[in-house]
Amino acid sequence: MTTLTIQYKPELNKALIEIDLNRWEKLADALGFCRPEFLKTIRRSLNDSKHGRVKKIESLQELD
Repeated sequence: MTTLTIQYKPELNKALIEIDLNRWEKLADALGFCRPEFLKTIRRSLNDSKHGRVKKIESLQELD
């Protein structure tokens, strides 16, 4: 049974990735998406965004 499917469309410069939910939960856990520190950071980020404390950037190099 396939648990991960990747379709690459070079003409659109896109990739479509499908993964079953059991594998997604394992991947999310391995990447730390379920850790309390990460969830706290997401909540703080959403709050900052809601209150307009965001800065638009063109590149990650601008963060240096």
